[in-house]
Amino acid sequence: MVKRIIGAAVTAAALLLTVLAIAQPACSAATPIRIMPLGDSITGSPGCWRALLWNRLTSAGYTNIDFVGTLPPQGCGVSYDGDNEGHGGILATGIVSQNLLPGWLSATHPDIVLMHLGTNDVWSNLSPATILSAFGTLVDQMRASNPNIKVLVAQIIPMNPSNCAECAARVVALDSQIPAWASAKSTAASPVTVVDQWTGFDDSTDTVDGVHPNDSGNQKVSDRWYPPLAALLSPSSSPSPSRPASPSPSPSRSPSSPPRTDSPTPPPTGGSACAATYAVASQWPGGFQAGVTIRNSGAVPMSGWRVSLGFTAGQAVTQAWNAVATQAGGTLTLTNLSYNGSLAPGASTSAGFLANWTSGNPAPSITCTPG
Repeated sequence: MVKRIIGAAVTAAALLLTVLAIAQPACSAATPIRIMPLGDSITGSPGCWRALLWNRLTSAGYTNIDFVGTLPPQGCGVSYDGDNEGHGGILATGIVSQNLLPGWLSATHPDIVLMHLGTNDVWSNLSPATILSAFGTLVDQMRASNPNIKVLVAQIIPMNPSNCAECAARVVALDSQIPAWASAKSTAASPVTVVDQWTGFDDSTDTVDGVHPNDSGNQKVSDRWYPPLAALLSPSSSPSPSRPASPSPSPSRSPSSPPRTDSPTPPPTGGSACAATYAVASQWPGGFQAGVTIRNSGAVPMSGWRVSLGFTAGQAVTQAWNAVATQAGGTLTLTNLSYNGSLAPGASTSAGFLANWTSGNPAPSITCTPG
């Protein structure tokens, strides 16, 4: 009789534990806070301030974060979560007119956006009112994706390219109007915070070409993003005492707009080789934007690269970034700059350009030669 009572009690206890296990959801780690770096080539090509910022955050113990974007990381020489939405040559007004942001948001679902946009709009001589109107549409689209999204918007870094004497003053004009715009656009649920990237940044010493940051410029950009971003992370992503493991970047998807060509170069003697991929990012009547991804496909590090593109329909380049561009007839040559020539085996970087076309825009032939 005692054995029966004990057996019944054990059975009842087992059933109770089973019911509790079903009713009680399993404990899981908190969902990472998803941070989208949004911008142009200053953000994405290669945008190594993102690497500095990621590693500073993780070194400080912010472990529960995930940089997100449909573009993959670029070669910055360090391990970091490189997913981003930094599209070379893109205009804020272009993102709006082509309705690009909703697709990027639906693919990545950010909680925080770091937005450094307007450089190419300024270069195109668009007014601050036009640019800020585009900013407003972008924030509206962010809130449609996530009503509680937090936006850090940059007063953009100075620029003084050799072919735009007026650009420096245009940046000042835009930056001066961003705080009032942000104050009017900000809400309690979805604050818009201004981050001053202009003050203390010197386009003559902190850029490689009057526009794109060099090592000192990248450090300054990272340093300016860190305090307001850490402030947003602190309430729900407090630093932990231990350094996190290496980040696991989220899946990346790149825009696929034809025409596109891939041209791996067979390894020459010594194991040095590079491969280049060409893709049109956007196209409009009479013009287009294209990008080239350069990858070290060899077995040894390379110290430089040169990409040759053979156009056959009279395409003419008008502006390039992250490379020295020279064109003779239908042949366009892109050569690395000082900061993106050194690539370890398997590492990659990118360059881009704007160009005109007339009767058609077929994809060029493309070859890559290691330096």
